[in-house]
This record gives sequence, structure tokens and C-alpha cells, in this order.
Amino acid sequence: MQDVGQLLSYKARTLDTMTDTPARLLNLLSLLQTPREWSGTELADRLAVSTRTIRRDVDRLRDLGYPVEATMGSVGGYRLVAGRALPPLLLDDEEAVAIAVGLRAAAGSAVDGIEEASLRALTKLEQVLPSRLRHRVGTLGSAVVTMTGGGPRVDPSALTVLAGAIANRECVRFAYRAGDGAETRRHAEPQRLVASGRRWYLVAWDLARDDWRIFRVDRLTGVTATGARTAPRTLPAADASEFVESKLRNLWPTAAAVVDFDAPAGVVRSKLGQAPGEVESVTDGTSRWRVDADRIDWMAVRLLMLDLPFRVQSPPALIDRLRTFGDRARRGTQ
Repeated sequence: MQDVGQLLSYKARTLDTMTDTPARLLNLLSLLQTPREWSGTELADRLAVSTRTIRRDVDRLRDLGYPVEATMGSVGGYRLVAGRALPPLLLDDEEAVAIAVGLRAAAGSAVDGIEEASLRALTKLEQVLPSRLRHRVGTLGSAVVTMTGGGPRVDPSALTVLAGAIANRECVRFAYRAGDGAETRRHAEPQRLVASGRRWYLVAWDLARDDWRIFRVDRLTGVTATGARTAPRTLPAADASEFVESKLRNLWPTAAAVVDFDAPAGVVRSKLGQAPGEVESVTDGTSRWRVDADRIDWMAVRLLMLDLPFRVQSPPALIDRLRTFGDRARRGTQ
């Protein structure tokens, strides 16, 4: 009688589970996303179904784009492998919070190559987080500070709103503080976010001024998406980064700088890193750097930090600035 009762109980559980195919598929997918291989019998026991049902459910997951691999034999089983495209993932509460906090940290700092991707992912994730998890993410976000090398701080929520508005082609409104402290209200069509060094810039069509503008995101407050749709516009440049670079270049007067180094061209290039300009060989052991210097102070400090012997040929303003720095250093060490 006990065996009969257990059999009837098992059949009842099986019938109840089999009538809820979507829930069963989600449970199966959650198991397969763990880093191990599951036998058909193990999965059947976990989900209280037959191994035949497991095989059918695996086929359903494959039809949905989940790459489930099956191995034959007595030690064979099922596991989720990498596919051509990323299917939807199931995350528990802790995993969702961890990813959201990580994306906030990435969006709040200029990490080369992942800035906009982090914002897009964070926007998608925060739209579907339950309210209890949004509160946890917000609490952690307010408690954690990301070191940004002394650059201006950008509110990640502003970046998230802007990224969402760009993706949805929505207008935005915000208050903007200019370099001289003047504050204005802006109504704009956001196009792109550009990370340059430790600063974020918004490229947008300013509706009131009927022209393209760039805005430093750290100077934006009260950013809100209006819901009004925008029409596609063509930037007056090859891409947003080139547009920002051209605008910034116009803010500072430039001077052609020529600097000779007592070091081979390869050594100088490696020391300069991503600095602009061209380095050419003069002799086997000397080289010349030609660059448009837009900020003389930056140029002088960069030369002093290279730890290479150099001689400035031009401009005179750079020579004068280096002499000033030298005088200050001597006075500070006497």
C-alpha cells in the first residue's frame, strides 16, 4: 500500500507540473545555467517529470534559441553551451543586484570601450527589476564611491536617462551650468554620449537654438525624458566622437609644437601612449615629435613626466612655461 501511495503521489505531482509547461521550462533553464552537466534522470527527478518530458522540454529550449548540448552514454547528460547569439538569462535576486551595481560602477567611470554598452545594459535591467531590488541597488549605489582619478563626477542616473532617451529617440529637458556659471534650461534631442578622458559629453540637437551642441554631463541636472519622439538627424561629422573633438579643439587656441628627443622614435612613441601627433626618426638615437598643442600647461607637464631628455624647438610659449615650472621646482627644493 505504501508503494501504491507513493506512486499515486508521484503521478499527481507529475500531472500538476506537466500542466504548467512555461514554469517547468523556466525551472529547467535555471538548472541548466549552473556550470555542470545534468543527466536526464537527475533533471526528471528535480522537476518530477519523466525523462521523455525532459527530452521534449530540451527540444523546446533549443527552438527558443538556447544552445543545449546533449552527450550520450552512461555518464552523458545535458548542459548549456555558448551559442551564436545571447539568449535571455535567468538571474536570481543576488545576481541581478550584483550585475546592476557593477554596471553602475562601469557607467560612472570612463572605462575604455564599455561605457555605452554598460549604459544600455543598465537601462534594460533597471526597467525589469522588481521594486525591492531597485531599492537595494539604489542603496548600494548611494553607499559605493568609484574613484575617477580626480575628474568630474557624473550622476549615473543622468547617464541612464540619457541612454534610454537616445535608444528610444525621445526628447529630454535638463538644467545646464556653463563654464562661467550661467545656468539655463535646455530642451534637446539627444543623439550620442561620448566619453573623453574623465569627462562625459552629450551630443544633442538644441531645439531652442536650432543647432547642434555638446554638453558636459557633469554639468547637467534634472534630466528627464519627455516622451516626445524625435526624427532622425545627421551629425555634421563622421561620428559623434569626431564632432566632440572638433568642438573641443575650437575652445582652445592651438600652436604647432616641435620637440626633439635624445631617444629612438619607438621609445618615444611608447612613452607618449595615446597622445596625438607624429613621431619621426631624425637619427638612429634621436627623434622628433610634431603635435598641435592646444593646452600649453598640459604639454609642459606631459614632457616633464616622460622621463626622457628633450629640447623644445617651438612654440616659445611652451619654452617659457617649462622655464616657469623649472623656477618653481628650484624654489621648492631649496
